[in-house]
Amino acid sequence: MLTLDREETKSALHYDDLNSSIKDTFATIDQFELQAVEQIRLMHHERMYRIAGYKNFEQYCQGELHVYGGYRRINQLLGASKVIVAAGELGSQIKNERQARPLLRLVKEPEKLIAAIRLALESNPEPSESDFADAANIVAPMPRERKQFHQEPLVPKNQEPLVPKNVITISSPEHPRYGQSGVICADAPNNSQQIVTFADGERLLVNNADLDGAIVSQSNQRTYPPEYSEAIAALKEQHKQELERLSQELRIGLQAEVKARAEAQVSEQIQSLQNLYKQQKEQNIQLQQRLDEMESLRQLETENQQLKERIQDLENAVEQRPSQQWGNTMTQQATKALNKQVKLALEKTIDLRSLAVEPPKENATECLRLMGMALKNLSVAMNNTQALEAAAIILGTSPTQSAVATRTEQLQLLPQAIREIRQVLARIEFTWQEFWAVAEKYEVIKPDYWAELTTQETDLITQAQKNSEQLTVITDNADT
Repeated sequence: MLTLDREETKSALHYDDLNSSIKDTFATIDQFELQAVEQIRLMHHERMYRIAGYKNFEQYCQGELHVYGGYRRINQLLGASKVIVAAGELGSQIKNERQARPLLRLVKEPEKLIAAIRLALESNPEPSESDFADAANIVAPMPRERKQFHQEPLVPKNQEPLVPKNVITISSPEHPRYGQSGVICADAPNNSQQIVTFADGERLLVNNADLDGAIVSQSNQRTYPPEYSEAIAALKEQHKQELERLSQELRIGLQAEVKARAEAQVSEQIQSLQNLYKQQKEQNIQLQQRLDEMESLRQLETENQQLKERIQDLENAVEQRPSQQWGNTMTQQATKALNKQVKLALEKTIDLRSLAVEPPKENATECLRLMGMALKNLSVAMNNTQALEAAAIILGTSPTQSAVATRTEQLQLLPQAIREIRQVLARIEFTWQEFWAVAEKYEVIKPDYWAELTTQETDLITQAQKNSEQLTVITDNADT
């Protein structure tokens, strides 16, 4: 059901787009037709068609403009132009010739014409030709023909019945035969035009609006010759087949689009799961590193506690000996015991110094930092120069008590610095100023905390710095 709803929704959207495009195209055609009226009027008034050898305007229309409807269509457009001009400000409400056609008979009465347009706008903000026709009939009703009862004349058998002739006169100044009279001697092809035969024998199709007293056919449906009917039926069938083809292509396109969208959604979900797995893997690695660090700290704390206990034992042994037995030096037995403990400590010191030359592969920085701090404590407790030198090598400073102590205090700030920096980086959007407010406090140990950060974290910091520099350059240029 969900798939069907989506297809129906998309079909509706495609229908709306296609329908709007069709309407816009016809509106553009109507607009261009009305724009061409002024040029047509100039051709008619100046009689410029004679330059091309045409005797009258009708021949020019049939010869040059037959593909656009010929003389009949040109007369319709001229009539629509007259309606738009006579309507004044309301002329802009008439969008095409079809809307102007039922108003053409009111051109000579501008008040009624304007009233009809306003009435149509009141009934429909976007009136059609039928709305204008209804409004025109309300403002100026069409006179009903009176039925005349008369006896049909008897026609001899050898004589064809005569078609009643109605004499009319061309009343429109726009028509090339203005003021000339003719005879209607054939049935009208539609409700708005008549076939008129003039004195010189020429037969023309003339609009009812250009005639005085024209007889309007009572037929409500236009008739076509057989060949036209066949052509119209063929066009309808072709149009039906084209609609079916377009409908089939639309269904195929919608199915392909639905399939592509489903594949894209599945691919996106797979990518999200892969990213989640990668994040969880990185978090597990970080937790394992933290556990290793905590285990190393625990071992170092145990060793320090053992050293402190041994020092306390030695101090107690010295205090229990009488002062006269010691003199200015220690006895050989005490000296041997102390030298043995120092030797063991120095052996460990030598091993720690070798670690400074070739650190372990996992958690190397943290292990060396903790080893250096342990050696510093050992050198202070034992007053051992080799331990002090080893601590200086590991901590990367001078082999002096003050330098090693200062470096140790700095490194003790490292866990806190990394924690505060990562709190800033964890925000969704952080600026370089926010990071610098924290990092400035730990500037002296920048190489140390920088080595502890991951590549992703350092890239975020570098990008924030670049963005800040670009913003500064843009601001300076704007001020300049």
